[in-house]
Amino acid sequence: MFTRRAILLGTATAGPLACVHGPAVRVRRPVVTHGVQSGDVQDGHALVWARCDEPARMVIEWATTESFADAVRVAGPVVGAATDGTGRAWLRGLPGGQTICYRVRFELEAARGTSQWAVGEFKTPGDRVRVAWTADTCGQGFGRSPEWGGMRGYAAIRAAEPTLFVHTGDLIYADNPILPERPLDDGRVWRNVSNERVARVAESLDDFRARFAYNLEDEHVRALAAEVPIVAQWDDHEVFNNWWPGRRLTDERYTERDASVLAGRAMRAMREWTPIGGPTVRRVIRHGELLDVFVVDLRSVRSPNDGNRGTGGRLFGEEQVAWLVDGLARSRARWKIVACDQPLGLIVPDDDRQDGAANGDGPPLGREKELARLLAGMKARGVENVVWLTGDVHYAAAHHYDPGRGRGVVFEPFWEFVAGPIHAGCFGPNPLDPTFGPEVRFSRSRDPQSSALAPSDGFASFGTVDVQRDGLRVALRGIDGPAWFEVEVPASEA
Repeated sequence: MFTRRAILLGTATAGPLACVHGPAVRVRRPVVTHGVQSGDVQDGHALVWARCDEPARMVIEWATTESFADAVRVAGPVVGAATDGTGRAWLRGLPGGQTICYRVRFELEAARGTSQWAVGEFKTPGDRVRVAWTADTCGQGFGRSPEWGGMRGYAAIRAAEPTLFVHTGDLIYADNPILPERPLDDGRVWRNVSNERVARVAESLDDFRARFAYNLEDEHVRALAAEVPIVAQWDDHEVFNNWWPGRRLTDERYTERDASVLAGRAMRAMREWTPIGGPTVRRVIRHGELLDVFVVDLRSVRSPNDGNRGTGGRLFGEEQVAWLVDGLARSRARWKIVACDQPLGLIVPDDDRQDGAANGDGPPLGREKELARLLAGMKARGVENVVWLTGDVHYAAAHHYDPGRGRGVVFEPFWEFVAGPIHAGCFGPNPLDPTFGPEVRFSRSRDPQSSALAPSDGFASFGTVDVQRDGLRVALRGIDGPAWFEVEVPASEA
């Protein structure tokens, strides 16, 4: 197992001496620059990612032992400038319920040299599943602080030993510059590692790429990535706060004002730097008999933000609503997790508009009507054993939804769990809209009168879900110490 020994991250080393009709020449070896990642691990297959500092062929070997006895060799793509040096390859035919050890290197043409191996591991679906989730990385100007020890929240997730890590969005904050110093209200100063590209808002493709690279330059992020497969999702800050397709920005920091143009660049960088297995953010991760993870996308087809009290409005869009209801109904997994990039019942303001589904009261209006159709459709199709995991609002909470407390919408009661930020400013709490009968069972947030608190101020969080056939055990956790809140969610008796 690689989990408790040093991960080989591909540091630059001199290659062998070569003598060709003259004095010895030191051949420079290519370098794996940002470790390795796996993603979207499912029944029988997984996606593996790495990056090289020059054009070269990606090569992967995997086995069920550290010795790599009888390793299976997979030829990956030739990487280069077109993908910012990043490469991805599928490993297929993987045995179930096993720890898969893998290693990646890059080979130059004509046998001119190879990089060192960079190693990682992941577990294929079996009878033990622990999902960790969180959101919000490097927001509000809080970047990598050597004084605090880097992104320590990622080390806490790794220590929880999950089998899957779901990041529900705001993987980066493209609209929040990371400057060398970030003053706090009480006079303290948070000091960041910074560079030219992350010290400004991201507009060019290379700017967006630099944001993803910045996160992986943290040792805790790399260590988690090398051991736990990610299920990556986006929300708004990968592009711009509260963006929607076609939005025209008025922010004077930007020369490119079309949010859709920025979103195209952001999505390309995200797909280059993150192991997303499908053609879209929306996808299903089938993790054995116990669990299916449904990843939704509430940004790509949403209607413009407004007062959210009309007869229409989109977050999911009709096609995605149908896809989700049908997929949940057809799922053969005992449990279904919906990874959602925004909470369903919390009011998320956007100046005098609303960024989420909720608008403050009932009955359903605006985007709430779409959500009502989704929940009613799930009930009509007999969907059971569903929980929703989300982030976005920068504090931890547990909400239970029940139609008996709501405003006339028929659906099956369900839980929604909110976690994060893992490394960003801490806010909250947000008010709950009563339309779908939510009840706060737990909430932990900073004083609502204060501005954003630092990741080190005791409110950074993540959650875990232990999946068993007869129930889930869900915990909301700070990045230091014991769980803040735990609850058992029993399976349906049907």
